[in-house]
Amino acid sequence: MAREAKAKPAARGGRGRKRQRRPSRWQRARRWLGRGALGVVGLVAALVLLWAVVNPPTTPYMFAEGRRLGGVAQQWVPMERIAPVMARAVVAAEDANFCTHWGFDLAAIRATLDAGSRRGASTIDQQVVKNVYLWQGRSWLRKALEAGLTPLVDLVWSKRRILEVYLNVAEFGEGVFGVEAAARHWFGTAAADLTPVQAARLAAILPDPKHRSPASPTDALRRRAARILDGAATIAADGRAACFQAS
Repeated sequence: MAREAKAKPAARGGRGRKRQRRPSRWQRARRWLGRGALGVVGLVAALVLLWAVVNPPTTPYMFAEGRRLGGVAQQWVPMERIAPVMARAVVAAEDANFCTHWGFDLAAIRATLDAGSRRGASTIDQQVVKNVYLWQGRSWLRKALEAGLTPLVDLVWSKRRILEVYLNVAEFGEGVFGVEAAARHWFGTAAADLTPVQAARLAAILPDPKHRSPASPTDALRRRAARILDGAATIAADGRAACFQAS
């Protein structure tokens, strides 16, 4: 009778096991891209939390303008050192429903689309996200990032903090950033001492700060400032300034 063949024991070191396939270059690239994306998301989330309590030292646009011009004027001031009428004027000019939306003003967006207006309906929240975290321009990538970050900032930051950051990083003239530098540059005064008319004129130049002068306003700018002043009084009276006014 033929001897039964004995089963050979598996060799040490796992030579009897099936070899694992090494990941392809594409798989390795996807893995690294995924890790990189998670890292970027984590960094942005950390900056959202950080800038909620720490003042941003600069912004991408401010940095670029500083390189182009050889420096910019900007001095951070807390909301307590900004004339309350200045805060109301900016809200009246740029985002009248600032206190009632969650980052996007859907009613304003619909009204803009229905009117066929070329000017967007960006809220103050969106402008803060663009100024602090992103870059200028109208690319789809920037708009997509802005759309993703805006609700997060609105969730983490208070409305008062959002407006405070906006007032300190907004451009009020070539190389002039923030309301304190703007008040001193255009009117020779501090942000805390701005009059209602001065505040309204500063708010009126925000759509085109490089080509408008609040100190030497045109008739059109005077009319716009007058409308802003009326709007600021209205939002103070109807409670739409409650989210950023000192209690």
